[in-house]
Amino acid sequence: MHIIPVLDLKGGQVVRAERGRRDLYRPIVTPLSASADIAAVAAGLRMLHPFPAFYVADLDAIMGGAPDEAVLAALRGMDRPPELWVDAGLREAGPLAAALAKPWLRPVLGSESQADDALLRRFSGHPGLVLSLDFTAEGFRGPPAILKHAEIWPSTVIVMTLAKVGAGAGPDFGRLQGIVARAGNRAVVAAGGVRGAADLRALASLGIAGALVATCLHDGDLAPPQIGALSDEFPARCGTAVPAAPLSGTVRQQTGA
Repeated sequence: MHIIPVLDLKGGQVVRAERGRRDLYRPIVTPLSASADIAAVAAGLRMLHPFPAFYVADLDAIMGGAPDEAVLAALRGMDRPPELWVDAGLREAGPLAAALAKPWLRPVLGSESQADDALLRRFSGHPGLVLSLDFTAEGFRGPPAILKHAEIWPSTVIVMTLAKVGAGAGPDFGRLQGIVARAGNRAVVAAGGVRGAADLRALASLGIAGALVATCLHDGDLAPPQIGALSDEFPARCGTAVPAAPLSGTVRQQTGA
């Protein structure tokens, strides 16, 4: 199971997400960092575990603003620069192609940001592309063709259940199971509702390759020994969830998860 910490970015600061209601997101208050600065929060998360990758949701860009390149530079300036999975509301071929050309970046194509399935069809074969299937409490958010045609999904697919984010209600296991059944050999990554190690084990039992997590890390519900026991690195630019060699100094154990 690849555990990827989430950094939701709004107004240049990391915010605490709650049920996808972005107008209510406020700068994060966490015991892991003295500020909501993105590099400080990421460093605090790495005090729990040497995470090799972070997921960044640039909410201003998703809502139509300009991407915040400075925060990506700050993260890349960290010791052991992480791989970054970034949803910046990509809607055009030029910016997506430029993002895919960066070996440290995995651009996330959010279904909620798409007018149709043309961009996905054009780039779905690229191993660095990540598709996010975005769901609200009302259902799928995006062009219906993206959800309908699993054959155009790339090798890595996030199932983003916005209504579950920060709610402490657990993942949407039924929806995730349905997507896994349709995904073939693609890696499916769960997002929204993970409460701790028990949820991660349950997700792994469904064939989920990874999970995006935030609240359970900041609230201490997912402890460092559990992270180490459950974590596998996700191969860069690859949709196959194959365990990789541990990071230097990291002790990891195999579990039945």
